[in-house]
Amino acid sequence: MRWLIATVVLVAVLAGLLRWRRPAWYWLSFGVTFAICRLLGRYRAVMDACGLTVPPPRWRLAIARMANRPVPEPRAPRILRLRPTRTGLVLRLGLRPGQDAFDVAASCDRLRHSFGMFGVTSREIRSGVVELRMTGYDVLRRVQMPARAERSTMRVPVALREDGDVHYRDYRTTPHALTIGATKSGKSVYQRNLVAELAAQEVALVGIDCKQGVELFPLARRFSALADNPDTAADLLDALISHMEDVYQLIRAEQRITADTPDADIAADIWDLPDHLRPVPIVLLVDEVAELALFATKDEEKRRDRIITALARLAQLGRAAGIYLEICGQRFGSELGKGITMLRAQLSIRTAHRVNDETSANMAFGDIAPDAVLATVQIPVSAPGLAITGDASGGWSRIRSPHTSLRAAVDACNKHAHLTPDLPALDAFRPVLASAAVPVAVPAPAAPATP
Repeated sequence: MRWLIATVVLVAVLAGLLRWRRPAWYWLSFGVTFAICRLLGRYRAVMDACGLTVPPPRWRLAIARMANRPVPEPRAPRILRLRPTRTGLVLRLGLRPGQDAFDVAASCDRLRHSFGMFGVTSREIRSGVVELRMTGYDVLRRVQMPARAERSTMRVPVALREDGDVHYRDYRTTPHALTIGATKSGKSVYQRNLVAELAAQEVALVGIDCKQGVELFPLARRFSALADNPDTAADLLDALISHMEDVYQLIRAEQRITADTPDADIAADIWDLPDHLRPVPIVLLVDEVAELALFATKDEEKRRDRIITALARLAQLGRAAGIYLEICGQRFGSELGKGITMLRAQLSIRTAHRVNDETSANMAFGDIAPDAVLATVQIPVSAPGLAITGDASGGWSRIRSPHTSLRAAVDACNKHAHLTPDLPALDAFRPVLASAAVPVAVPAPAAPATP
């Protein structure tokens, strides 16, 4: 008996230690079993308490009266599938007649408390079928990306969602994106992670970093073109527009529209072209867009209008030519001048890290997902990298990108430097890689004042 008590105590201590230090290990070893038992044991009572049951049909009531039997109980949604995952449970429910998917979504918070889970989200699979994704622990506290995340052409994993799924950046589905966030909110880490993933793809990376290149120039071995000031950025954008026009001429030459040409052979963008003719896709990363929109003199105002017009043209026309935009900034509102709201309307994906005021959150989500504004302003300072992401459909979720150091991003770019395509239209902006560090004069600190 003593050895049995000792074993139980040891297992309890081990479970408590894992739950404190390694919640993912605890979930896989103990938590998933406890959660399934709680869910199945409380399911009917919880659904009844949450108002997710329907009265029995009249024919069952009639049979019960005729047979002098007890009145049938209200019916809860049918459990179609219960599947454990590495972060929680996936519960698929078949709704009863008269039930609605919105009723289940409105009860997610009560289901979370009743089943003892960390989070519950719902989505409608098809008419009458709802899927509940439950997380057993805070997956965003310590982000651990799956070892085998799916990757495909122009689709890369960049973060982990609050429901335990991987958040992907799919350029062919949503070509242009906006990322905002205050200083030290994790915006740069998100961008590094994106560049490190894109470095292994057959893609040309083009960067505009007006902070004298301190963010993007360390990754220069994988970039086909870089600009570190607004003047160079204006010329680079003009070169991209010229390249876009050349790509459209190539697509027109290869359309071959005749009466006997199948629809599948008619080219409308670069992905419809044969492999040997397809131009390499381009991802343009703008590190701080406000530096391109601010001006102090008449000449700078003309340059600013030229830059914003070029960005708007690329956002409107660049998708079919394989040019995709990733625009980052601390704020992105109408105070940056004319053309900004037109450009923002073309950016389908919005990602907002911690912001300093509600107005900044409204700039990102006010026109597509008003519910996400409150979630954005609630991001704590102690959670860098935590962000809210949404798209033009109105859906949004919390994500957090894994911490990617600048050294790790540089190593990834250097490893795949041989994949850097040579674009003749952008040769003038190709970064020059110095063989040795060039000493730079740094101003000496000011001497303390003599009393």
